[in-house]
Amino acid sequence: MIDIGQRAKTAALSLARLSFAERNAILGAFADAILANKTEILRVNQQELDEHHHDLTLAMQNRLALDSKKIAYIVDSLHALIKIGDPLAGRDQEWQAAAGFKILKKIVPLGVVAMIYEARPNVTIDAAALAVKSANAVILRGGKEAIQTNSFLAHILRETISQLGYNPDMVQLISDNSHASVDELLHARSFVDVLIPRGSRQFINHVVENASVPVIETGAGNDHIFVDESADQQQAIRIILNAKTQSPAVCNAAEKLLIHKDIAKEFLPKIVSELKTAGVEIRADAQALQLDPTLIPASVEDWDTEYNDLIMAVHIVGSLDEAISWISKHTTHHTEAILTQDPAHAAAFMNDIDAAVVMLNASTRFTDGFEFGFGSEIGISTQKLHARGPMGLKALTSYKYEVFGHGEVRK
Repeated sequence: MIDIGQRAKTAALSLARLSFAERNAILGAFADAILANKTEILRVNQQELDEHHHDLTLAMQNRLALDSKKIAYIVDSLHALIKIGDPLAGRDQEWQAAAGFKILKKIVPLGVVAMIYEARPNVTIDAAALAVKSANAVILRGGKEAIQTNSFLAHILRETISQLGYNPDMVQLISDNSHASVDELLHARSFVDVLIPRGSRQFINHVVENASVPVIETGAGNDHIFVDESADQQQAIRIILNAKTQSPAVCNAAEKLLIHKDIAKEFLPKIVSELKTAGVEIRADAQALQLDPTLIPASVEDWDTEYNDLIMAVHIVGSLDEAISWISKHTTHHTEAILTQDPAHAAAFMNDIDAAVVMLNASTRFTDGFEFGFGSEIGISTQKLHARGPMGLKALTSYKYEVFGHGEVRK
């Protein structure tokens, strides 16, 4: 780990000297290399899926699996990232101090970014591309379930960088899958400027509680949708189905559904029918069970569980205030949504809910760096410092003060 860290530090210095055009050229070469190696990437990934088929949940298999559509999405993300301006070229602040020297506040890379993540090979590409574009070196540590796919992808990226004549250590993948490698990375303060974990709530909590390096907490998404009494019910059904079923294994999928009691008798049968047709298991509170005894009783633990699966829990509330109070008690501060046609209710919900993203009449699945126009994302921060929500290029920068004197001394 010391060797990896030292090489990352060296690479970060050389990367910070590259021009915007040179960094973009690396990303373009990444996209070309991914397409050129598409057949082999899919072969390696399928082989890995076959090896772990009996050891992984369906949700984890979905995270691990790559196909032509996902490869195309990865390449599109790289091209979208290229079109975005230089995150280091923001307008610097400049002023003269009373003592006479000039002060320049300059945007700079963070330095060395470490990523620890479970499955999702696309994260390997996203993290590497965002790091290079923002002139940061990156150390990647994926889960053991995807080590073959991640290793092959990292090999492609490093070969591409080398062929362009640059230091390939700007992108490094830790191949050691032991817990010891994670613990070492959590304490690599001499080399790692910031660590970003992506995975289950339990995993992220472990990183946050045990790391001595700076950590940006991301990902855990116990996301709620509240259907207000004034909601357009047909629109609500479309949104809920999309939020729950389009990609159930991700952190921006809806996990909990709150329904106002005044429409519950009418709306619950409609949404239950649609969700069941889509293969969703529905767990319900006592009031919902009275309306539909065929539903599965929810446990106390359900309300704080991120399923990452085709499971959804339903809770009936008596008012907007009760919905806000319930969400505030169980939120992971990721994404919360209200479906309503009442402007006053919408304004109250948007103002009072403490989450990185609060949505009105839209699917929670839109909490995504690509959808937000960031080109891609390195994670979704659920904390308030130093970044919040989908983290694009700007979240991977900091600043420093450069002082230009003329011989001044302090009196």
